Amino acid sequence: MTAVSVAMFFPSGESSAKKKPVYKDKNAPVEERVEDLLGRMTLREKVLQLQNRGTGGPGEASKVFNGESVGTVHEMSRNAYDCSVIYRDLQEYMKKETRLGIPVLTGVEGIQGIIQEGCTLFPHALAQGSTFNPELVERMTYACGSEAEVIGVHQILSPVLDIARDPRWGRVEETFGEDPYLIAEMGIAYVNGYQKHRITCMPKHFVAHGTPTGGLNCAVVHGGERDLRGMYLYPFARVIEEAEPLAIMSCYSSYDGVPVTGSRYYMTDILRGELGFNGYVYSDWGSVERLKSFHHIARDNDEAGRLALKAGIDLNIDSCYDNLEKQVEEGLVDVADIDNAVRRILYVKFALGIFDEPNGDPEKVKDVVRCPEHVALAKEVADESAVLLQNNGILPLDLEKYDRIAVLGPNSNQTVFGDYSWTTPYTKEGVTLYQGLKNVIGDKVELVQEDGCDWWSQDDSGIAKAVEVAENCDLAIVAVGTRSTYLARNPDKSTSGEGYDLSSLELPGKQLELLKAVKKTGKPMVVVFLSGKPLVLSWLKDNADAILVQWYAGEQQGNSAADILAGNVNPSGRLNVSFPRSTGNIPCYYNYYPYYAVNREDFNQAGTYENPKSHYVFEEPFALWSFGYGLSYTDFDYVDFKVNKDVFSADNDKIVVEVDVRNTGDRAGKEVVQLYVRDMFASVVTPVKQLKAFRKVSIESGETETVRLEVPVKELFVINDRMERVVEPGEFEIQVGSSSDNILFRKVVEVK
Repeated sequence: MTAVSVAMFFPSGESSAKKKPVYKDKNAPVEERVEDLLGRMTLREKVLQLQNRGTGGPGEASKVFNGESVGTVHEMSRNAYDCSVIYRDLQEYMKKETRLGIPVLTGVEGIQGIIQEGCTLFPHALAQGSTFNPELVERMTYACGSEAEVIGVHQILSPVLDIARDPRWGRVEETFGEDPYLIAEMGIAYVNGYQKHRITCMPKHFVAHGTPTGGLNCAVVHGGERDLRGMYLYPFARVIEEAEPLAIMSCYSSYDGVPVTGSRYYMTDILRGELGFNGYVYSDWGSVERLKSFHHIARDNDEAGRLALKAGIDLNIDSCYDNLEKQVEEGLVDVADIDNAVRRILYVKFALGIFDEPNGDPEKVKDVVRCPEHVALAKEVADESAVLLQNNGILPLDLEKYDRIAVLGPNSNQTVFGDYSWTTPYTKEGVTLYQGLKNVIGDKVELVQEDGCDWWSQDDSGIAKAVEVAENCDLAIVAVGTRSTYLARNPDKSTSGEGYDLSSLELPGKQLELLKAVKKTGKPMVVVFLSGKPLVLSWLKDNADAILVQWYAGEQQGNSAADILAGNVNPSGRLNVSFPRSTGNIPCYYNYYPYYAVNREDFNQAGTYENPKSHYVFEEPFALWSFGYGLSYTDFDYVDFKVNKDVFSADNDKIVVEVDVRNTGDRAGKEVVQLYVRDMFASVVTPVKQLKAFRKVSIESGETETVRLEVPVKELFVINDRMERVVEPGEFEIQVGSSSDNILFRKVVEVK
C-alpha cells in the first residue's frame, strides 16, 4: 500500500510522543509502527494475529479472549445497536487488558447492506449491476459505510468479483453479472463508497471461482492461462489498481486442478507480484481445511495450514493455524513466513487508524442505521435495477381500464432478499409486490391476492383457486422466480443462493403450470420475475403481455415494482446476465469466440421441434435476451456518431466516441449507451465483441443528449501466445448501441 493510500484512511500529522513506543505514536510512519510492534511480539501473539474469532455476547470478552488479541473478529447475529456496544467494549478490552493493546479488525458481510439486524436492506449485487450506474452504487455503499462506521466495522467481506457465466450456479445473485468490464466498473464504485469511511473492502473470491463445473458451488473451474489472465483476473486487477482495497478473500475452488488457496503462484506471485496488492489475504471460511478434506493435497490440518501460509494466506478462519507454534518448534514452519503475514495484518490495522481511534458509536446507531435517506436510496437503486424485458403496450397500466386485478404467484406476497442479508426465509421486513401495489394504487382498483403454488414443490393443488381469482378479475399480475436466504440463517427450500445450485433452469416447482393456467383464462397477464439468476422464460416470451425482471431488489422491492407497473417510474435497468432459451442453451453469454459464432450466426437455421435443422437441431443457438438488453416506456434514437480519429497509438492513447441520443417518446427516461470493441485480426482468437465503455444518461422528452465514451487503447489488449498482455497493431471495430445485440453504429479504427 502506498503512502498516499494510507493517508486516504488515516492522514498523518506531526510527531509528538518521545518516550512511548513507536507503535503507539499515531504520527509515526505506518511501516515504522508495524516493525516496532512486530519486534515486541511473542510467537504466540503473532500466531493469534493470523486467526479469527467470534466476539461472544455482551460482557464476554474476558471469557472469549482470555487477555489475548487476535487478528479479526465477526459478529453476525445481533442487531446494529447491540453489535456496536459489543465492538466498543471489545476494543476497550483489547486496549487495556492485553499485553500490547493490539485492537481487532471487525469484519461483516455487506454485499447488500450491513448484515446486522435493522440495517438498511439494499438490492442484491446482481441488481446493483443491472443499474449500469456505478455512481449510484457508490452512493449506496457510502450510505452502507456510514452504517458500518457507527456500528464499529472496519472491513466489509465484499464485493464479489466472480464472473457469472453459468446460471446454474446459485451464487449468480452475489455477482455484478457476466461481463468482466462491467464487474470491474461496479467493483471500483462499490469499494470507493465504503472506503470513503475508515473501512476497507475485501474483494472476493480470488480467483476464477464463478464458473464451477456443472454450476456446482466450489467445483473445479476449468480454463487455461489465457482465460485466467484475460478474463478472471481482469476485475481484480482493476479494482486493486484503482480502488486500493486493503484485503482480499481467497476462494474454495481449484483452477485447472490447482487449489487456489494452497497455491503460492496464485496468491503471491500473481496477486502480490503481478497485481501489486499490498494488503492482507483472508481465507474464505473453511477454505484452508478443504485443502485436506476437499482437494486432498494435504494429509491433515497442520499440513493444510502450512501450505496456505506459504502460499500467502495471512489470516485463516478455520483451525488449521492453531498448531503453528508447535510446527515452528519442530522446524516445519519458518518464523519468517509468520512474520510476513503478521506484518501485513498489522499494516492494515495501523493504516485504518484503529490503534488510535476505532470506529463505532452506539449512541449514533439509531440516527444513522436505516434512516429515511437510506431507505429512499434503497428504493432508487431498486427503481434503476429493474429490467423490462417485454411489453406489448399494456405497461404502464392504465388503471382506468381495470376494476379488479389478480396478484398471483409464490413471490407476489413475500419479500426475497437473497443470501447474505440479515433476514430469515419467511421474513416480513420490506415491502412485497402485493403490499406495494396497494400502496401505489390505493383504492383505485380492487386487488385480490393468491399464491397459486409454492416456489419449489410439485404441489399444484392451489392453481385452481388462483385461476378462479384470475377469471373474476380484469388483469393478472403473476410473480414467479426463485428464493434464497443467508446460509447462516437456516434457509428453507431455497432455489438460489450459496450452495443452492440448479441442474435445470426451468422455473422450479409448478410455477410454469400456474402461468399456463392463468394464460388460458384469456385475461391479460403481466409477469414479475423476481429472482437471483436468469431462468428459462421461453414460454413466457411467447405468451406474457409484459415481463419485468427484479433481481432481489431489497426492502423496497414491492414499492419499486408497483411504481414501475403503474408508470410512476420509467424502467431503466439493463441485463447484466443473458437469458438462456433452455438449460442446454448454456453458456449463452454475449462475448463468445468467433468459432462459436459459426454455430450461433453464420449457419443458424433456427431448428424447431416441428422442423428440426442444425445448430441446434431443435432451437436457435443464442440467448433469448442478451447482455445489455432492456426496454423503456419511451423511445430513443441514436442520431449521430463520431470517433475522435481514425488511427491511434498503442502508447497512452485514448479512443473518444461521441453519440447523439434523442428521446423521441412522450416521457423522460434513462438510456444506457454501450460501446463494444472487436479485434478484427489478432494473433490469438478474441471474442466477437467486448464491452469497453458505457454510460447511463437521463434525457427529457424531445431532448437530445451527446454522450461521450472513452476507451484507453491499452484496453484493447490480448493475451498473446506467450501469455503476455499486449496491444497488437491492427484494426478494431468500434460498436455502439443499446445492447450487445442491437449495435447501431460501427467504425473500424487502426492502432499502430
